[in-house]
Amino acid sequence: MNGTSVASTIRETMLTADPFAKVMKTRDLARRWRVGELAFTFDAAMPNAPARPEKPELLAPAAMPKRGRGSAHGRLALLHALAHIEFVAIDLALDAAGRFGAEMGREFVDDWLSVAADEAMHYALLARRLRTLGSFYGAMPAHDGLWDSARDTAHDVAARLAIVPMVLEARALDVTPKTVEKFLAAGDVRSARILQRIVDDEIRHVRFGTKHFVALCESRGESPVTAWKTLVQRHFHGTVKPPFNDSARRAAGLSREMMAGVATPQQAPHTSMHEMAGGSDQL
Repeated sequence: MNGTSVASTIRETMLTADPFAKVMKTRDLARRWRVGELAFTFDAAMPNAPARPEKPELLAPAAMPKRGRGSAHGRLALLHALAHIEFVAIDLALDAAGRFGAEMGREFVDDWLSVAADEAMHYALLARRLRTLGSFYGAMPAHDGLWDSARDTAHDVAARLAIVPMVLEARALDVTPKTVEKFLAAGDVRSARILQRIVDDEIRHVRFGTKHFVALCESRGESPVTAWKTLVQRHFHGTVKPPFNDSARRAAGLSREMMAGVATPQQAPHTSMHEMAGGSDQL
């Protein structure tokens, strides 16, 4: 093992703005950690926000254009939105490993760096699909609120786990299968397969979040169900509502008991990382 710390390497990767370079650095980071080339040392602070490319233009939620209902452009806009989500999700996973790894231990870092590598692969698949369809990542505006969940939970690993994997990614388990069906109905089998690959991987990501959250609560002498509901009510400004993908949620370690009454309406719904991407119209 050399003297390069995992924290400094994570920070460097998060401060890489170019999407292709970030993907390659994330993959290399995950590989170097896996083979023992990086020290379990946290000598670098995580940035308040990751570096971002000049494009896409980042807009407030209310300023996001609508996606065309049932149109080819609407499907292209959704793929662009999903590419943006996966790009931001790289940094969400990196930040979790770098910000909370010292507290949570090696297995936590193992899990979230593997998630970061998955998200990098998901982004690369979607970016390539956009190019195949005659567009590119950055061709359309994107939602500027995706990093809010990281900023709001930077003080507490339990809050981060409760909100990002256990609410935002879990909600994606609910909504993505319908999106897959709509792409299939439109004859876009390749895009549907990419989205199915993403949702399959996200079951594992949610499972990581649930596993570490439950272990953390138990170490603190807290009820995981009670603690999760309290943190969601405190940090999630919206509602968590059915329909739920029960089979996927069970596979990820979530139960219907955990979903019951977790939030009350406070403002415009803040539902999933996929829905947060902007452009609220359905395909």
